[in-house]
Amino acid sequence: MELTNVLISPVVTEKSTTAQAMQKYTFMVRLGSNKIQVKNAVEKAYGVKVKDVNIIPILKKIRLAGRGRPITKRRIGRKAIVTLAPKQSLDFNKIKVT
Repeated sequence: MELTNVLISPVVTEKSTTAQAMQKYTFMVRLGSNKIQVKNAVEKAYGVKVKDVNIIPILKKIRLAGRGRPITKRRIGRKAIVTLAPKQSLDFNKIKVT
C-alpha cells in the first residue's frame, strides 16, 4: 500500500491532544492496513522515528428508531495511536513531500 492508501487523517480531539504530551499521536487509517504499514507511512510523511503503533477498531454504532428500524450513527473504521521516539514531535500541518 502507498502512503496515501494508509493514513486517512489525524484525529484532533481533547483526549488525543492531551496524549501528544507523551509523544502519542492519533490517526484514522484504512481498514486493510497493518502496524508496519502505518509505521512506514508516518515515518515517510512526517520524517520522524516511530517507536510503537497500536491499532484500535472503531465499531459501527446503530440505534433503533420508530418501529425497530436501524439507523447507523457511526461507520466502521480503524484508529492508530502512534508513539514517537523520545525528544521527537510531530506537526500535523507539515507533511514532508518526497
